[in-house]
Amino acid sequence: MNDERRMLVDAATSIFEDLCSPETVRAAEQSGWPGPLWSALAEAGFPWVSVPEQHGGSGGSVADACALLRVAGAFAAPVPLAETGLLAGWALSSAGLELPSGPATVGVGNRDDTLGLTGSPGSWRLSGQLHRVPWARESERIVAIAQQHGQAYVVSVKPDDTRIEPGRNLAGEPRDTVRLDGVATSDDAVAPAPDGVSTDALVLRGALARAALMSGALSRVSAITIRYTNERQQFGRPIARFQAVQQHLVKIAEQTEAAIMAVTAAAGNAVRACDFFDVAAAKIVAGEAANIASASSHQAHGAIGMTKEYELGQLSRRLWSWRDEFGRAEDWSRLLGRQVAEAGSDALWPRISTGLFSNA
Repeated sequence: MNDERRMLVDAATSIFEDLCSPETVRAAEQSGWPGPLWSALAEAGFPWVSVPEQHGGSGGSVADACALLRVAGAFAAPVPLAETGLLAGWALSSAGLELPSGPATVGVGNRDDTLGLTGSPGSWRLSGQLHRVPWARESERIVAIAQQHGQAYVVSVKPDDTRIEPGRNLAGEPRDTVRLDGVATSDDAVAPAPDGVSTDALVLRGALARAALMSGALSRVSAITIRYTNERQQFGRPIARFQAVQQHLVKIAEQTEAAIMAVTAAAGNAVRACDFFDVAAAKIVAGEAANIASASSHQAHGAIGMTKEYELGQLSRRLWSWRDEFGRAEDWSRLLGRQVAEAGSDALWPRISTGLFSNA
């Protein structure tokens, strides 16, 4: 990690330590929004990291944004940090549309989503529905890709112009259904999608973002499991000294490091665009790590791990939720296997041995 990114991570960690305690997370699961936390992050410009400064963002790279998401994941932060900059901010800035000053989100990644654009400049209208949109009710803008006559458009709508049916994921984070019934949209909120900006590209970025969040949550799971097993006494000694518990600790550490390495490679290589192979691998590895590490951590903790008062439950529910968002591990495995098969055997070893090219 370079010095600038380390400073970025340290500053973000300080904010989360002050404003994102387990009590804050529990409260947000009821209210849906931690106002002071978001205000502090926004004041520091963190939600818009990776969006070019000339387009109203904070600058930085995809790797910088993913480093911040790792911190957010470690604190189970209930805010749309990934959606605002890495997803919505990228789509808006790429299309030359204005970034909102508040939180933003995207409506992509669900096979039941439908969004059509009708009309022409001066009379645009949007119709359709978007499912499980993160924090739609709390966002200033909802960004999506709409189609008209085979042309893709980036569109930005105000939540107040839509009908929102509140929903939640397993972690208690807002995942809302958004219905648009001929919503009138101004010209400054619609633009042709440039090359490389598509629903598939947004899903790819979303999968990378979720993998980054999971890698951070896994790091925290590992840390609190080590702490607990060293503090908990059984037969006059810490349970961390029992071989069966040590096996759990090793599994958690192995899975955590695998997820971190996969995310670091995918984010570091995303200089011009996210690479499908890298992101698919990161989402698969992080998803499998979420399964193995959460099981081992709960076995090491026993019943306390499932209590609402204890941090592990918050992290586990997010790992299980983020694992299934923007494609499950098995979905990405099928897509990746298909791509590898189509490329042929001669291309396999060069592809998997490329590693990390950029100075991440």
